[in-house]
Amino acid sequence: MDVGGSNVLVTGADGFIGSHLVERLVAAGARVTALSLYNAFDSCGWLDSLAGDVRAAVRIARGDVRDPQCMDDVMAGQEIVFHLAALIGIPYSYAAARSYVDVNVTGTLNVLEAARRHGVGRVVHTSTSEVYGTALRTPIDETHPLQGQSPYAASKIGADAMVEAYARSHALQAVTLRPFNTFGPRQSERAVIPTVIRQALDPRCAAIRIGDATPRRDFSYVADTVEAFLAVATSDRIHPGSVYNSGAGVAASVADVVDLVRRITGTDKPLETQEARFRPADSEVRLLLADAERLSTATGWRPRRSLESGLETTVAWWRERIAQGALRPDSGYVT
Repeated sequence: MDVGGSNVLVTGADGFIGSHLVERLVAAGARVTALSLYNAFDSCGWLDSLAGDVRAAVRIARGDVRDPQCMDDVMAGQEIVFHLAALIGIPYSYAAARSYVDVNVTGTLNVLEAARRHGVGRVVHTSTSEVYGTALRTPIDETHPLQGQSPYAASKIGADAMVEAYARSHALQAVTLRPFNTFGPRQSERAVIPTVIRQALDPRCAAIRIGDATPRRDFSYVADTVEAFLAVATSDRIHPGSVYNSGAGVAASVADVVDLVRRITGTDKPLETQEARFRPADSEVRLLLADAERLSTATGWRPRRSLESGLETTVAWWRERIAQGALRPDSGYVT
């Protein structure tokens, strides 16, 4: 398959990774429909920040993956679907687990059913490395046991299983991409890297406040994750129902990230831990380290950006945000 000239639907297009994917698809010549969740502010999320010519090339559709009729309407005529719409904040999932099931499991079911009815050529569903829980072995390949250590992770395990079921039951050309921790411009401060950068640069923040500094993660720059999406969507060696990890294959602790950000930003602000930022003890995932060989073998995809290089670009983006005064009022964002 080729995205150039294809009708492509992106759910969750108004989010962090989704907006970067939309940009890349437009550059590749795709005819993009970007699904954006309706809200009372009439905002299209990060789609509103795209360059004028890019945004003009995109058809923005208001909708909600929880609504099956809406999914059926927006799916008509689509050839490739990238399904990124999800609730992803882990801390909030402890308080509102049912909403995660509604969006992540039922929403995915609605996307799959609509894609089946309309004969979509390929559906790429977005998973998360959180489904593996604390690693039983590393690096983590796709055969690693799944461990739902948070309601969020459990909901994504359910969504992933639904994709496999539709591929097996209905011969739907649906696959799952399982990115490890993606970072870059536009990411919410609920994630560790943007909250560290914002606090390092914001003169109103006297310290860099985080939760547990010891967990280790496999951080991938967003442009590499976007290329993984395109690779899965276009390769003829992808197997329906299968899962493909994407990741850099290098683990860094939260403390390592803080040290790199301090060096890049030139700050000497102290590091402080906050109890409110800790996960429940049995829920914290200690280590995530990707084995992405299955994806590389099938598509030739390889990550290109190092953690440090990606952080430099992300810090530069945050400097611009601060200079524009485009900051959330609360630097203590944890959910």
